[in-house]
Amino acid sequence: MQSFRQFLIPFAVSSLVAVQAACQPLNTQNEEVETTAQMNVDPVQVESKDGLKRAYFASGCFWCVEAVYESVRGVKESISGYSGGHTKNPTYEASNTGRTGHAEAVEVIYAPEVVSFSQLVDVYFGSQNITQVNGQGPDRGSQYRSILFYQNEDEKSIITEKIDALNKELGGAKVAAEVMPFQKFWLGEDYHQDYEKKHPNNPYIRGVSIPRLKRFQAKFPELLKESASH
Repeated sequence: MQSFRQFLIPFAVSSLVAVQAACQPLNTQNEEVETTAQMNVDPVQVESKDGLKRAYFASGCFWCVEAVYESVRGVKESISGYSGGHTKNPTYEASNTGRTGHAEAVEVIYAPEVVSFSQLVDVYFGSQNITQVNGQGPDRGSQYRSILFYQNEDEKSIITEKIDALNKELGGAKVAAEVMPFQKFWLGEDYHQDYEKKHPNNPYIRGVSIPRLKRFQAKFPELLKESASH
């Protein structure tokens, strides 16, 4: 199913994406091999800069996820991009074919003395449908799948412990998010950055992104910046 949001991208771009997808046969065997290979590499640790750390998450549309994290106290900035795939220099058009392996992701730049990695993971699970596979809301496809990226064993332990606890609460259902060693974050195109702030009247933003943000903010008022709580 094609994402509702894709219909809001200019027709020429959408047509190109459709042609690319139609012209390339699926090769799920190769994709499974590539995914397994990515799981078996050592994570890359991103060094802190000016006292700020970085964390990486994929959870559906990066317009939505960027806005969620930027409302969190202690987060200096959230940046839209791509991660989790096997190709270099992914673009929006290429990732939307589902063949680069990349998911829309965000880089969260945060002050660890104000908000912890553990709290960022709580924000992650508290702002999505944790059981939805390959997408969030109306956005469907591997490029919209949920992934938590870890940079070291401590972060991996935090993630897996929270997933185990959530799975117990869910009963028969399971958390759909993948857990992957972080490798590289590819910066998204300029027009994707701060998209929700810049385009508040966009139909997707009004119908999907803002309601998702508001649901999260109602659940975690104690984590919000003062400007986001009004």
